[in-house]
Amino acid sequence: MCTQTKAAALMANIPQADIDPSGVFKYVLIRVHSREEGDDSEVDIVRGYGWAEYHADIYEKVAEELERDGHLDCECIGGGRIKHDLQAKKIHVYGYSMGFGRANHAVTTEKLKVRYPDYEVTWDNEGY
Repeated sequence: MCTQTKAAALMANIPQADIDPSGVFKYVLIRVHSREEGDDSEVDIVRGYGWAEYHADIYEKVAEELERDGHLDCECIGGGRIKHDLQAKKIHVYGYSMGFGRANHAVTTEKLKVRYPDYEVTWDNEGY
């Protein structure tokens, strides 16, 4: 019998991408790990918000929420910026985080394409 750990069940319910509905803002790519013995499951998630002055502001808020019950552990694996144009249905991922380095924008783009299937989602490594 295959049993799913509490951490794996929690990870299955975490939205892969959550960003502001429009504008230009910072984002982070976060790897969420299980803390449970014998469970090496993990998932990468994208979070981007205009309220954040620093990439670390987003990471700290998201990590605090996800780590609260003790089943999950978070690690920021990079950051950048997102330009989200709601009217044109376009998202562009670019830049990097001074504190966390450049996220793998190809991974971020794939997560955003799943969340926004009717959008044109692009990326490059230009800009800050």
